[in-house]
Amino acid sequence: MSSGTSAFRYHSYMSEPAELQPETIRTERPAKPAATARKRNWSEIIVATGTVLAFCYFAKWELAVILISILLTFILAPIVDLLHRVRVPRGMGALISVLLLVGVVYSVMYFSYNQAVSFADNLPRYSSEIRSIVGRFRQNAEKLQRTTENVLQSNKEEKNAVTVRPASTITDTLTRGFGSVSHVVLALSFIPFLVYFMLTWEQHARAATVMLFSMENRHAAYTTLGLIAAMIRSFLVGNFLVGLFISGVSIAAFAAIHLPNFYVVGFISGFLSLIPYLGVLLAMIAPLMVGLGQMQSSQMIFIALTVVGLHLFGLNVLYPKFLGSRLQLNPLAVTIALLFWGWLWGAVGLILAVPITAGMKIIFDHVDALRPYGNWLGE
Repeated sequence: MSSGTSAFRYHSYMSEPAELQPETIRTERPAKPAATARKRNWSEIIVATGTVLAFCYFAKWELAVILISILLTFILAPIVDLLHRVRVPRGMGALISVLLLVGVVYSVMYFSYNQAVSFADNLPRYSSEIRSIVGRFRQNAEKLQRTTENVLQSNKEEKNAVTVRPASTITDTLTRGFGSVSHVVLALSFIPFLVYFMLTWEQHARAATVMLFSMENRHAAYTTLGLIAAMIRSFLVGNFLVGLFISGVSIAAFAAIHLPNFYVVGFISGFLSLIPYLGVLLAMIAPLMVGLGQMQSSQMIFIALTVVGLHLFGLNVLYPKFLGSRLQLNPLAVTIALLFWGWLWGAVGLILAVPITAGMKIIFDHVDALRPYGNWLGE
């Protein structure tokens, strides 16, 4: 009897219309509040994005110093690990690594300064060539200025007033993120200390960062941090290998045409070529300035073509080979990232744009709600 009654109840429940079943009611009731929650989430996202952008803009130097310190930490971490394997305490190994870094930076700056002084001493030998080139540019500039003044004068006769707003130059874009010299020196002075503490407390910092997340998200956080660390190492090693290759070919090419100080100029030109967008222009400055007045026109053209060719080869062949598997960023995303971070931080943003965007993609790929944005950034 009881089984028949249960069967009857089960049959009656299954034969009820779908809109009267309790499960259907429970799933259909939250439909309207869900839309409200979705709208509230979008507003929170917009406010949070604006807050983050404002923070990045007003704290650009502080954030840039932290990011540069992180990159240097990954460069020096293998040295600290090697010293740790031979029973050197981690704190002492970190101190040795930081002192080695400071010594290398000081040596490069001292050597660069001596080369600049040597170039200035040799400048009078071909100053006449420089004056003639500058004179031609000045004549063209004066001609353009007179033409512009004539056009503005004719417009002024038609209108009461004409306001001319000077356009922003490349120099303004490069120096906008630097601020005053004292601010730069003060910010950069923190880098050795940050690198030292990051090297000393590397394991503790990573474990403590993972513990900030809830239990169910700690594994994803640990994996994400590991992937970001591997990406940064690959980015640094890949850039070093690409810069080393371009520098070697540049040295050989400049030596073939007997460019003065070809070994120094080729090394500087090769690593300057790694800077996005402006790298090809910056890489040309040193060899063209050294060859000015001493090289023939055909040799100067050869220098320019060599720099452009190596830059394009490194960008389209070497970069995908050494960095493509780790970064996994499409060219459109990289271009937009360079424009955005260059606008936000100036020259520092151009240097840090690629690793920042690659790190964001890794985070997006491991957060379900942000995974579509990671797919958009990917290849």
